[in-house]
Amino acid sequence: MAHPNGTALPDIPNAAQARAWNGYEGTHWADHQDRWDAVNGGFNAPLLDAAAIAPADRVLDVGCGAGATTRLAARRAADGHARGVDLSAPMLAGARAAAAREGLTNTTFEQGDAQVHAFPADGFDVAISRYGVMFFADPVAAFANIGRALRPGGRLAFVCGSPADRSEWFQALAALRPHVPLDGFGAPGAPGIFSLADPDRVREVLSAAGFAGTTVTPVTAPGTWGRDAGDAAAFLLDSGPGRHLLERTAPESRDRARAALTEALRPYEDGGAVRLRGAGWLVTAVRPPAPGR
Repeated sequence: MAHPNGTALPDIPNAAQARAWNGYEGTHWADHQDRWDAVNGGFNAPLLDAAAIAPADRVLDVGCGAGATTRLAARRAADGHARGVDLSAPMLAGARAAAAREGLTNTTFEQGDAQVHAFPADGFDVAISRYGVMFFADPVAAFANIGRALRPGGRLAFVCGSPADRSEWFQALAALRPHVPLDGFGAPGAPGIFSLADPDRVREVLSAAGFAGTTVTPVTAPGTWGRDAGDAAAFLLDSGPGRHLLERTAPESRDRARAALTEALRPYEDGGAVRLRGAGWLVTAVRPPAPGR
């Protein structure tokens, strides 16, 4: 979700996303990377299993953020290499620091826009992404560029947002409706977390980008959003999407919105944590082998 703060990278098609991920959004994720991994980490195993990473594979992680999935992929590709690419300088700094702390020597991280980034042709065996491919201005062009980076027969596996109302965190946001304008939030289409929520759209985009054998499977995972309802509400509303919603409402309504969301999250408190089910699509596809092979 674009935010007006921050600076854009030059000469890229996704300039609004660059401003967001090098501004407030990216800084928030970088400062809270452990919390975001607690939210989304349940999707790691399904994603990496679907990618079927072999020990010698070369792995491309698109929209790698703070690099959790890149580092996990590097461990599976112990004799290969994992490269993460992302728009966000703050998140990439965290990714590099984490890889160094963990002693990983087969990872690299690059700042770039995957829609146009100059990946080496046929340079990877598999491309993965955990919630990092929904922000392209032109998704067909982006996936075509990723496809060219895969060797013929190379694999693509990613998790993206499915219809918003399948996720408990989005259901909880309905408590904001009397105080915050939610119209359009969660609708598929424009770049954002739900841009690929329609599975037919996913198949259409990947087919137009040159992929074959696309599968779209529902996947769910619990995520930990905070210590208690108040902590989880603050985290949600201080994130990029939450901050965007609050900016659209009158200042006098914001405290009421926070109180309403806190009450909506109380039923999810369990043993010192707030756990909410997240839902997405697990997508796989293949770059077709070269003719005659």
